[in-house]
Amino acid sequence: MSTARPKAAPGARPLRVAVVGGGPGGLYAAVLLKRLDPMRDVTVYERNAPGDTFGFGVVLSDETVGGIENADPEVFATLGAHMVRWDAIEVVHRGRTLTSSGHGFAALGRRTLLSVLHARCRELGVVLRFRTEAPPAAELARDNDLVIAADGVHSATRAAHAEVFRPTLTTHRCRYIWLAADFALDAFRFEIAETEHGLLQLHAYPYAQDSSTTVIEAREEVWRASGLDRLDEGELAARCAELFPRTLRGRTLRGNRSQWTAFRTVVNERWSRENIVLLGDAAHTAHFSVGSGTKLAVEDALALAACLREQPDLPAALAAYEAERKPVVRSTQRAAHASLTWFEELAGYTGQPPYRFAFNLLTRSRRVTHANLRLRDAEFVAATEKEAGVPPDTPPMFTPFRLRGLSLRNRVVVSPMDMYKSEQGVPGDFHLVHLGARALGGAGLTMTEMVCVSERGRITPGCAGLWNDEQEAAWRRVTSFVHQQSPTAAIGLQLGHSGRKGSTRLMWEGIDEPLPEGNWPLVAASPLPYRPGVSRPPQELTPGGMAAIRDEFASAARRGARAGFDLLELHCAHGYLLSGFLSPLTNRRTDGYGGSLSARLRYPLEVFDAVREAWPAERPVTVRISATDWAPGGTTGDDAVRIAAAFAEHGADAIDVSTGQVVAHERPDFGRSYQTPYADRIRNLLGVPVIAVGAVSSWDDVNSLVLAGRADLCALARPHLYDPHWTLHAAAEQGYEGPGAPWPEPYRAGSRRPPTGRTDAPKPRLAL
Repeated sequence: MSTARPKAAPGARPLRVAVVGGGPGGLYAAVLLKRLDPMRDVTVYERNAPGDTFGFGVVLSDETVGGIENADPEVFATLGAHMVRWDAIEVVHRGRTLTSSGHGFAALGRRTLLSVLHARCRELGVVLRFRTEAPPAAELARDNDLVIAADGVHSATRAAHAEVFRPTLTTHRCRYIWLAADFALDAFRFEIAETEHGLLQLHAYPYAQDSSTTVIEAREEVWRASGLDRLDEGELAARCAELFPRTLRGRTLRGNRSQWTAFRTVVNERWSRENIVLLGDAAHTAHFSVGSGTKLAVEDALALAACLREQPDLPAALAAYEAERKPVVRSTQRAAHASLTWFEELAGYTGQPPYRFAFNLLTRSRRVTHANLRLRDAEFVAATEKEAGVPPDTPPMFTPFRLRGLSLRNRVVVSPMDMYKSEQGVPGDFHLVHLGARALGGAGLTMTEMVCVSERGRITPGCAGLWNDEQEAAWRRVTSFVHQQSPTAAIGLQLGHSGRKGSTRLMWEGIDEPLPEGNWPLVAASPLPYRPGVSRPPQELTPGGMAAIRDEFASAARRGARAGFDLLELHCAHGYLLSGFLSPLTNRRTDGYGGSLSARLRYPLEVFDAVREAWPAERPVTVRISATDWAPGGTTGDDAVRIAAAFAEHGADAIDVSTGQVVAHERPDFGRSYQTPYADRIRNLLGVPVIAVGAVSSWDDVNSLVLAGRADLCALARPHLYDPHWTLHAAAEQGYEGPGAPWPEPYRAGSRRPPTGRTDAPKPRLAL
């Protein structure tokens, strides 16, 4: 039963508010709530003294600064007098410094920020209780209308009510420490130190006219091997001066109770419990390499104050606050995770040419892209393109790429998409139009859906196949059309077997639902149903059955070659038969095909070898894998690297890197380009060509991924359903008319966007 007293609606009487934690977020929330209603009773509990703080400078975006200006001009004016601004980012790599301009930053000292907020709190009548441990939030909730838990990454409030907030805390692989330099840099500076023990990196930026924040970061194993864990502050300062000479130039650093720590990502399913609400690091964290946690906390405070003002009662206000902030924070956390991972995997990038390395660093979070970086600094992007061999006036996506004997006119792939429109496995007019239209639409490579190697290997009755002469002839009709009508386009065949995910209804009739009748027997690595209690259980394949299916793959490959396909892809992803052997969640065998990863790889590699032998030597073979199962105990990113390496060693020309769909209880971390880091890692650790896939939706994404060296090809699915001419339209929108995107002669008149009706009204001639 709740112990919190009933709360009156805002407006009935002033709120009584307790704020736990006197950091910038908690203080600014107190300022805003008191300023909006001077009658409110607002108390801030801070266990430290007023001048105590960790860190040195904080970075605030223009958006955050604008929000402060609108909400409290007095605070804005005071902070503005102390802020330093700059617009350049410098990347120091192997003795060379590259500069990119036009970015726009603002920063100030953390102590200054706290001092300004303390003064504003006192001016407004907020009660500040320093050196005071706050009572437990549940106790405060009995005596206050609202409790704001701004008690940081180690929040006691969050821990005390974990059953409601349901936090997930993830500790990452790098150690870092906050230090300061007694001089002001004139740019945001990244410097990479390559040592005998591994890589260390410096992140630094000015926060006052005479001071800069400096963060030193290294992988845990590098940190320990370098002996940095055993140095005191003085010894560390001297060591850093040696490690980062271009930035520090022999000058020392200083600390402020500085300690090495590992970054922890905080995510909460809920942010409020009755009249207790989380704010700032208590609710969420985002890696420092994409900006300041202070920025998010201040934006939380702005949103919470606005929702309390706009909503009719406290429950509605807290619900609105959470609904408003969660998507924004989640987006920031996705960008932060991409950035964090990039630095964790830094060793895979240091061999890149200088401009590509710098471009890769600048675009690591996916928030800065090829297009907006070109707007900020066109010369930097042009230098990167020149270094990469991109012809003048050519977007990176329209550069050619070669796989074995196949030359692709551009880097765009129409991703395999199941259509479920075949009759007895025979593709018909629908496939001719569907695949032909996309090949005419400009893509360098158009892939078929997963084409099944046997009748029992289908997913649904509508799936296409390649096990008989009629199917082979029907596919030859499709490839002939593509080659005749779009001569520089390539068409690829994806071969697969459904495994335990077969004998189901058409997607729009019930995805992964078993057929109501006419089912066929299922086989898999182990007798585990895809959806326990729903899916039909498969039989565990015997060695004889495995050999027979291997031969079916080889036979289908020979048919595909005769049918005229330019490339073959072996489907080892998404929980289908071969994927089922690779994942420890779906392969529980106790023979030589189960157990260790090398044993789980054995059968997929046998099938690959048979396919490679059956397929013409001059034509490429790629392999699609699920780089993670998105489930505990499943395939990991490290496993994916080993899987990719094994296929590459056996002759795979590229790895098509997808994720998931292996187990029904997966929890994917969806978001824009969310799967591309797995492709990136494989490419830059192994030097193997990769196809990136997964919510790559814009031509800007493709340009960014290709120029940064994170992918060689980009596969897009839904954008090509929305627009079969997606690639040609991408060329038109970028003003490109070269050989990477040739318009079919009958369509050439449509190569420019048609004019539309006038949407702008005449401007007034006089202003009175």
